[in-house]
Amino acid sequence: MTSQSKNNRLLPLTVIEAAAGGDVEAINAVLKHYAGYIARLSMRELYDEYGNPHLCVYEVLRRRLETKLITKLLTFRVR
Repeated sequence: MTSQSKNNRLLPLTVIEAAAGGDVEAINAVLKHYAGYIARLSMRELYDEYGNPHLCVYEVLRRRLETKLITKLLTFRVR
């Protein structure tokens, strides 16, 4: 992976600063950026009535992780 493609995955500092300042659009941009990661952390193996396992996003956990991210964003101080 080249240095250029790694930088494309980073959030711009202006978005982080705006999110830390409470800008709703910037907070949504941060949530969108981390949506896949949060979904992956929220995956749980559930079983149907026949005992077959299924991977599903546990919505309660996903919302808790999003809320925690927003809380930390709003207390984040950019130097």
